[in-house]
Amino acid sequence: MIVTLLLSLTAFVQTENDAVKKTITRFFDGMKANDTALIRSTLDSSCFLYSIMKTKAGKTILEEETVSAFFREVIALKGNKADEQLLSYDIKIDGAMAIAWTPYKFYFNDAFSHCGVNVFTLIKRDAEWRIIGITDTRRKQGCD
Repeated sequence: MIVTLLLSLTAFVQTENDAVKKTITRFFDGMKANDTALIRSTLDSSCFLYSIMKTKAGKTILEEETVSAFFREVIALKGNKADEQLLSYDIKIDGAMAIAWTPYKFYFNDAFSHCGVNVFTLIKRDAEWRIIGITDTRRKQGCD
């Protein structure tokens, strides 16, 4: 009985992890295709976007971007190749909340641009995982 329970719990966690990963993958599929409708389908209406980076002077800053400004950037990329390659997923779930830590490398028109880590925060509403926030880091060194 305990073995059956453990196997069921493991299958449930894996299924939920896959669903979180699928939402994040759809987000990046939309980015690559310049498809703001596809991206929007992954976002909760409360979604926030933050980037943590260093200035040339070495000061750490936090930049906030609105979803509408992000969509304008995605549309402006049309005709170019923006490829954010996720290197791994570390997903944690507690009830209707999930976080995913995803190290990445970003390439623009096949040239390396920068690397960092995305932290996605998601909520499960109506049996669907939706992104409520993305915070990322961006750097050009230490990417190997």
